[in-house]
Amino acid sequence: MSFLPSLISLLLFVNRVIAHGGLANYTVGETWYRGYDPDQPRESQEGQPWMTQRIWASIDPIFFINDTGLACNTPGTAPPSYIPIVAGENLTAVYWWWLHPVGPMSVWLAECGESCADVDVNKLDFFKIWEAGLLEGGLQGGLWYQSKFQNWDGSPDLWPVTIPATLKPGLYVVRHEILSIHVAKRPQFYPECAHLNISGTGTAFPAERYMARFPGAYAEGGLGKWDISDINWARADPSIFIDIYADNMKDVTNYTISGPPVWDGFANKYCLDC
Repeated sequence: MSFLPSLISLLLFVNRVIAHGGLANYTVGETWYRGYDPDQPRESQEGQPWMTQRIWASIDPIFFINDTGLACNTPGTAPPSYIPIVAGENLTAVYWWWLHPVGPMSVWLAECGESCADVDVNKLDFFKIWEAGLLEGGLQGGLWYQSKFQNWDGSPDLWPVTIPATLKPGLYVVRHEILSIHVAKRPQFYPECAHLNISGTGTAFPAERYMARFPGAYAEGGLGKWDISDINWARADPSIFIDIYADNMKDVTNYTISGPPVWDGFANKYCLDC
């Protein structure tokens, strides 16, 4: 009598694991920083002195480009602590699993000022420091970075990104975004944010044309913040509301990642053979 409920529970669990994932932890060198776990009680994590990641309550995606959770997920409650890192070091995002195969991934920073705890993340100006999408082949059967970074041996999926060595020191929000486009014209956004205390001797900072806000960076139909100042970008953005399995897409071998360009103060763009 108890077999059927147990089977249903198992299937629901398997479906949940297969469907989604989330950014669980961060590492800098040999130091590990625990992230938020939506499967554990919120009261045992929120406000703890070790917490450096903004709260994300569910592994479910964000479907709407005007959702305030597009910045740092929902509810996006600020943590009390920061990950210390020197400009030029790697920050590695750790996922215990990730199974979606197609779509772009990007990493963003936003300067907070005196404190990241008090900022409204929807009003922060984010700039992109890294992106990767289609690495080789076609949209339908090619190799995407989203698939390449997955591990199938039981080890976590690691996403290392270098903090720009030239960036001026300060308190920053780091935002990791995975956009999954495996469902036709129904994009799935997976953003998570953490707080960084970046040190170093750099003095560089990106210009306004590299900045974007969430929501506001993306718009239905591929027209966004840069419609007037960068019309070529607006016309070239096919990346969000797209059906990669449509007949007219079967021979397409290029994919334009949405949003402003990666800040060009350094070279930090993934390439297959680097």
